[in-house]
Amino acid sequence: MDNSIIKQHISRQFNNEMEDIRNKVLTMGGLVEQQVDLATKAFMSYDIESAEKVIQQDQLVNALEKDIDHECTEIMAKRQPAAFDLRMLIATLKIITDLERIGDEAARIAKMTMRLEGADYYQDKYYEIEHLLELVRDMLNGSLDAYARTDTEEVIAITAQDSKVDREYTSIMRQLITQMMEDPRNITRALDMLWTARALERIGDHACNVCEQVIYMVKGKDVRHVSREELENMVKTER
Repeated sequence: MDNSIIKQHISRQFNNEMEDIRNKVLTMGGLVEQQVDLATKAFMSYDIESAEKVIQQDQLVNALEKDIDHECTEIMAKRQPAAFDLRMLIATLKIITDLERIGDEAARIAKMTMRLEGADYYQDKYYEIEHLLELVRDMLNGSLDAYARTDTEEVIAITAQDSKVDREYTSIMRQLITQMMEDPRNITRALDMLWTARALERIGDHACNVCEQVIYMVKGKDVRHVSREELENMVKTER
């Protein structure tokens, strides 16, 4: 963590509480990263064991969200933090909501996998999704790293990936529509792919939301719903 940004408090207990929250957010982030990987692996190779693990981990993610939420609320009520500390707590409350929703998207993929017809039905048929997964995985990992390092410079590169994710999703969708038009027997397979691709695209959006909260936390600027040019200017402008 950047000690030039995160000040040390007179109360060692306060320091410990803030560090505990940060560590729990990163633990939660690590769990949802694993969920995304396992869910997509399960979908692509009909790995029911991985799908079940994703669903089990979702309960841990939900429990962490409630725990962190409670801890942030307690600190705000008892410590009455200001400046960076207050922004960190507010940003954290929003970040854990996005992380929980990422976990939900992964769980949806896992549950859909468990409803499919079996390994013989679609073995090696979902290769199109691999590049989209790679892009989304990089975005999620980068957004969590930016939070851990309080690094707003990294945010520019991460959010730039979102347009690539959108293009990849659009390309997949067009391919699937073509396949369905050419042969109605492709409809079930195409719809399965479409729902999974949509879930991954939403995960990329949530990763961008995490990045926006990192900027708010560090610079005190609300960059939601701004253009890319405005975002870059806000990141580069010193507070």
